Amino acid sequence: MALSPKLEIRQGQTLIMTPQLMQAIKLLQMSSLDLTSYVEAEMERNPLLERVDSDTGPAEGGEAADADTGSTPREAEGDGEWLSAELSDSSRDIASRLDTDLGNIYPDDPGTGREQPAGGAETQQRDQWQTGLGGRTGGGGASEDYNLEAFVASDVSLQQHLREQMVLAIADPVDRMIAQVMIDNLDDAGYLRLDLDETGERMGVERARLDRILSLLQTLEPTGVFATSLAECLKLQLQEKNRYDPAMAALIENIDLLARHDYAALKAACGVDDEDLREMIAELRALDPKPGSFFGETLIQPVVPDVVVRAARDGGWSVELNSDTLPKVLVNQTYYALISKKARDETEKTFLTDCLQTANWLSKSLDQRARTILKVASEIVRQQDAFLAEGVQHLRPLNLRTIAEAISMHESTVSRVTSNKYIATPRGIFELKYFFSASIPSAGGGDAHSAEAVRHRIRALIDAESPSDVLSDDTLVKVLKAEGIDIARRTVAKYRESLRLPSSVQRRREKQARRD
Repeated sequence: MALSPKLEIRQGQTLIMTPQLMQAIKLLQMSSLDLTSYVEAEMERNPLLERVDSDTGPAEGGEAADADTGSTPREAEGDGEWLSAELSDSSRDIASRLDTDLGNIYPDDPGTGREQPAGGAETQQRDQWQTGLGGRTGGGGASEDYNLEAFVASDVSLQQHLREQMVLAIADPVDRMIAQVMIDNLDDAGYLRLDLDETGERMGVERARLDRILSLLQTLEPTGVFATSLAECLKLQLQEKNRYDPAMAALIENIDLLARHDYAALKAACGVDDEDLREMIAELRALDPKPGSFFGETLIQPVVPDVVVRAARDGGWSVELNSDTLPKVLVNQTYYALISKKARDETEKTFLTDCLQTANWLSKSLDQRARTILKVASEIVRQQDAFLAEGVQHLRPLNLRTIAEAISMHESTVSRVTSNKYIATPRGIFELKYFFSASIPSAGGGDAHSAEAVRHRIRALIDAESPSDVLSDDTLVKVLKAEGIDIARRTVAKYRESLRLPSSVQRRREKQARRD
């Protein structure tokens, strides 16, 4: 078969990932915080984008209201006259009662001097009081401007707290440098995450010197810092309380038995009876396993929901977007028309055209993102109406395909919408993905059960069990099958472990110890 070049014409349809389409997909799966950061960055790059703030605007009535007091200039003038009269009468009253001028009593006060013209003291005091009422100063001169944040004490980190003590405890400069390296290698809980042998080789220091410095640092506050393990941390705190006796040392060495609630083995290892063992365990629980967590606490940001669900008057549910999480941007067409006339060359015209196109696409993408989130959230609420009304035990099994088919969208779009998005319901704040769970078949051939509802039921059964009748996994399977849930034993064990619930043997030991 001979090979020869030829021309062919074919017609077809393909989906091309344009930059605008990729931007829309990227925005769809962003969380509210990431979206805000992205919009802020776009506003810095694009001069045609403006932030829309509904709270700003001129005051009604033709007069601008004062930003701090909310009063108009006429009201402020009236307040000034009232203050002037009050201060003037007060000054004359004090001077008449004391039978002398105020300048003789307060010679250091410039507002009470005799040499001032008539009304000077009252005027200055009135200005100071008005300035104080305006929120700019606290009674000082009008030129002073206090920042209240400057008077707030800053948080002291664990490293700073230990560094201040180390300077007083160690005098040798070389030892201080080694101690500083150890301080810098502490984690947030106060544990030392440093290989001393490797550090000694790198710094050219003997291991005995490192151990001596470490022993000295372990005496600093809070007690328990610079430990390399949980057992050593507890040991340091017990030594500081003078409670590290041989029995307690044996308990610390066998702390893994305590985690498994094997009290019989602990009594044999420590050589104590039940009462002494309970007292020793109570002392351990009173200690701090993370002595450094008190310092430099990071601020935990609360979850801000993207969607809010409220009960409607007609018995249904009202689904609304949280406007606080939606960045509001506006394309300034007026500014574009103004500067486009002054473009000097093609480069500037191209730049302005690209900025206008990018701004329009961003505005449309944000609007489409909000509409898609609202559409998906409304369908989820409709599907999980029983959960909102009755609780988690009525959560239905749900997958992405069900929602996608109901709203005529692709599963990938629904997956992006439900990622990192939260919804506020009367039952609490949940991630949108929480409402999607696997299906557990019914034992009687009825409606399937949600995996999350089954987990909730397993936790409820275990929480309600008595010390004399602890439910094993096999017993849980029988109870669930009696309630119409067809589930295997390994599935029950998997759900129990996902809930961080111990086995029946460990639960029996723990509950018996609490009862004793």
